[in-house]
Amino acid sequence: MPELRDYAELAARFEAGRLDAKGFSHVDHIGVACQMLQQYEFLDAACRYGNALRGLAARAEVREKFNTTITLAFLGILSERMAETPHETFGEFLAKNPDLSSRALMATWYSDARLGSESARHRFLLPDRYNG
Repeated sequence: MPELRDYAELAARFEAGRLDAKGFSHVDHIGVACQMLQQYEFLDAACRYGNALRGLAARAEVREKFNTTITLAFLGILSERMAETPHETFGEFLAKNPDLSSRALMATWYSDARLGSESARHRFLLPDRYNG
């Protein structure tokens, strides 16, 4: 398991625009998102997280990496899992949800073409794959 960080502190720096993209791992994205979902109601967390992530990408000069669809879909998955998974710590939550650490998670619901589209970067798109 990757080293876990102080996500309350990291989330505060992330939201304030004082976080360097270098070294901000996928697990860090998850930890910060979980922290913000605990701190704020879902829509407020989604807005704050999305704005902070867009700002982080802009400061790192990789604006094209921000994707509204991935951001909102992933926050929705995290919110649902957090409510349904009994856990005491973030490490325990990750251990019980190992698929969250996989970048391939979205392939369950979205094709690569849809997620990689310009439209997905700028607005939320519904899934184009049925998982049922």
